[in-house]
Amino acid sequence: MEQDFEERKDFMKETLLRFEHMLKTEASEFFDLDTYEQVAEHYLDNGDWEKAFKACELGLENYPYSLDLMLNKAQLLSNRGEFEVALELLERARLFHPGDNEIPFMQGAIYNLMGEYETSVTILEGMLDTADEKDDIYYQIGQSYQNWGKYTEAIENYKHSIQLNLQNEHALYELAHCLDLIGELESHLGFYTRLVDIDPFSHHAWYNLGIAYSKLERFEEALEAYEYATLIKEDFASAYFNLGNSYMNLEQYEKARGCYEKAIELEGKQPETCCCLANSYEKLGDFEMAIRYYREAVKLDSLWDDGWFGLGICMAELSRWHEAIGFFRKAIQLSELNPDYWMALAETEYKLGNVVSAFEAFEKSAEIEPGNPEVWLKWSLVLFDQGNYGRACDLLAAAVDEMPEESDLYYRSAVYLIHAGEYREALLNLEIGLTLDYDRHVQLFDFFPELEKQKALYRIIEQYRTKNQ
Repeated sequence: MEQDFEERKDFMKETLLRFEHMLKTEASEFFDLDTYEQVAEHYLDNGDWEKAFKACELGLENYPYSLDLMLNKAQLLSNRGEFEVALELLERARLFHPGDNEIPFMQGAIYNLMGEYETSVTILEGMLDTADEKDDIYYQIGQSYQNWGKYTEAIENYKHSIQLNLQNEHALYELAHCLDLIGELESHLGFYTRLVDIDPFSHHAWYNLGIAYSKLERFEEALEAYEYATLIKEDFASAYFNLGNSYMNLEQYEKARGCYEKAIELEGKQPETCCCLANSYEKLGDFEMAIRYYREAVKLDSLWDDGWFGLGICMAELSRWHEAIGFFRKAIQLSELNPDYWMALAETEYKLGNVVSAFEAFEKSAEIEPGNPEVWLKWSLVLFDQGNYGRACDLLAAAVDEMPEESDLYYRSAVYLIHAGEYREALLNLEIGLTLDYDRHVQLFDFFPELEKQKALYRIIEQYRTKNQ
């Protein structure tokens, strides 16, 4: 058997060399239908669409009724966005192969890509009466409804797909995504637990139960589900990766590190996994190892902005400010609308005394995400540190207009107003902060270590403490 496999492998290698030589020299070569179909499939599987398309075209010139070649060519035309041409080809295929279910299935998928969702659903639903394997059809109908924005209908079709085939991992994942979008994931947890009860040895069922728990931020339960998935399928790299993410959320960084390393052992180095492993080292305070894996991530994919950002964070932690700025700017170049990148750049610029550049970066971060109190608090702190209390107060006043329910803004405003000599306004802001979230008043100790000696402040805090008991 092994000899037969090696012989087929050698034959395919020789065939591909002949085919590519024919393309290069435009020489005439004979290939039978089976060979054209195998060559097209090979290039499709390897993502070489141009050669796959050429194999389909040349094959159809010699074998114009080949269903596989027509379907592959239609798929490639669809990939190019040439939907109308693809549909014309499929109509032609249907004339020659009127009873084949793959043709309307692909038509439905293409209409979905075109945004003609109703047509897509009509075609696909029309297949249900005659198709033997319905799970993929229900899944594709779900895709059309999901893209249409009809999530309830999408959910029902994904459920039908899963009930017919518990191993349909795409339907399991999209079901969780849709339920999360409409806020009904928790109410459907019973559906996921029933799947586990139906087949307790399905790694897909346990894995997707873990995803559901993760989306609900129930990380302890997610850990248990992912661990079962890895016990059933020991080489389940995605489960180890998600297990690592759950440990990170539970601040168990050493265990997270081990899971990410296992995922890399199983599926090789991927940019995302390397970044997550680097982040676990970063949280453990091992910045040199973190830098090593962030570098691995950007080496694998130079457009992976998380990797460049992680390098910047590590350099900042090591007080290598100039290097940090370079990495932050690289991350921003790749993802200009990420507010965290601008905020990190702002803080680092300020460390180097580049006040104007720091303000520009803070302003950009606040412009992108005005509803993030952290950027306003950090930006105003720079002004406060410079003794510019009035501008710091004005900045937080603008933030309060944006987020009137954010207690931290009022507490910080109280601090700045006291330093500006605006005691009455300070006490008013303090009272609003205490009303919104009494417990958050502890941050005042950062600015007034001996808060008890601030008698007016302390008296008001004590009054609210009594009310909150």
